[in-house]
Amino acid sequence: MRWIRLLEHAVLVLLFSGMMSVAAWQVIARNFFDTGLHWGDALVRVLVLWVALFGGMVASRKDEHIRIDILSRLAPPRFMPWLQRMVALATAVLLGAFAWISFRTVQESYQYGDIAFATVPLWVTEAIIPFGVVVMCLRYIAHVIHPPLRDPL
Repeated sequence: MRWIRLLEHAVLVLLFSGMMSVAAWQVIARNFFDTGLHWGDALVRVLVLWVALFGGMVASRKDEHIRIDILSRLAPPRFMPWLQRMVALATAVLLGAFAWISFRTVQESYQYGDIAFATVPLWVTEAIIPFGVVVMCLRYIAHVIHPPLRDPL
């Protein structure tokens, strides 16, 4: 499992570095050379999506997503493991539905042959959505069985 964690972090760093590099080049090229990459802005938008999904996968590993959660602050400590399991189950169900919908969307993009930028098909840029959501869903299913330990507030 350590190699998966390292791979996720490496891909996240590469994607973020690429996103920042292209965005910085676009600013420099426009301001100093009155030019830029024709497809640069579209690539940056796609990389933002990929960084967000990989970031979500990393955060789901230990259930470290941003949360709006009043119940965990009010519930007695003895109920916390069950509360965590219920929240993880609800999250997994919602992610499962989102994975199905996003898979269908990618399928339609493939069928229609839409282009994202340059000659890159739209479905290739969108493929991270069902992949990332399925990974997060599987992790939350695992959290139902074994809730991750949380630091008390």
